[in-house]
Amino acid sequence: MSSLKNKTLLITGGTGSFGNAVLNRFLKTDIKEIRIFSRDEKKQDDMRHEFQAKMPKVANKIKFYIGDVREENSIANAMYGVDYIFHAAALKQVPSCEFFPIEAVKTNVFGTENVLNAAINAGVKNIVCLSTDKAAYPVNAMGTSKAMMEKVIVAKSRTVDEKNTKICCTRYGNVMCSRGSVIPLWIDQIKNGNDITITEPNMTRFIMSLEEAVDLVLFAFEKGKSGDILVQKAPACTIEILAKAVVEIFKDKYGCYIKDKKISAKAPKIKVIGIRHGEKMYETLLTNEECAHAIDLGDFYRVPCDKRDLNYDKYIKEGDNKRNTLKEFNSNNTKLLDVNAVKKKLLSLKYIQEELK
Repeated sequence: MSSLKNKTLLITGGTGSFGNAVLNRFLKTDIKEIRIFSRDEKKQDDMRHEFQAKMPKVANKIKFYIGDVREENSIANAMYGVDYIFHAAALKQVPSCEFFPIEAVKTNVFGTENVLNAAINAGVKNIVCLSTDKAAYPVNAMGTSKAMMEKVIVAKSRTVDEKNTKICCTRYGNVMCSRGSVIPLWIDQIKNGNDITITEPNMTRFIMSLEEAVDLVLFAFEKGKSGDILVQKAPACTIEILAKAVVEIFKDKYGCYIKDKKISAKAPKIKVIGIRHGEKMYETLLTNEECAHAIDLGDFYRVPCDKRDLNYDKYIKEGDNKRNTLKEFNSNNTKLLDVNAVKKKLLSLKYIQEELK
């Protein structure tokens, strides 16, 4: 990728699924250096050994920085010589954020502010921040903290010259087989001879692969303008369809179980356990209000930053008679996949391929 030639990229929260996907995609290119910034030394050590084993000729391009986005000095120390940033550090599990909302604020809101301030001071040219569909019409602490994160990003973009530092944000839905997602849980349940547990069969969720998540970030990196929120037109499916697809893929491999030294054969069953705290029946990637001025870019939507200043007359006396006809984009009105389409998407994932071996 020519725009990364001889450049240094910093990934916050870089030991997660997204950071690993970026390393797999770009480590063998002409990029100069990829910095992994995170607070977990064990995950960094595991990542170091993994890439030394599978990409020995280029693994020296990875540099590891221990730190926490909550500490501005900590992230500032990793900024020297950085050209670009992918900001992925976050608390993103709905239940944990629901029980510890202030911790979500510290990482997702104040942490983002620290990253942006340090990057601007260091002269970083391009920053892409990763958000979630749960930030649109948020009903839980995780989504609320991410919604505030987006507000911080957009507000900061108004005060910085895009020629010096461009700041964009991507918003996407569930990434299949990412760390902490439901599919690995279901596979473990099938392996152990247990029922698959789902919350609500008719609940819908956007689904995308890690590669598609990286594609969205790269699109924002290359095509976005400062203050933009960029969204990919992702398909969706019901939780029941997703569970059935996983069962069909793995039922033959794990169709027999050994319990009490006896072999029993049965197809995994799907057990409904009810909606958890803070969960929605469907997710939204673009709100009705954002649709009023969103721009359709084919495979993506762009929500440009409102560049008006804080002159209250403009908000009271001026309006816009040319509202878009575009309506809320959510996991109920996007393209809904059936079992076969979901199976095809799952079977293309490296994680699923490895599990099937």
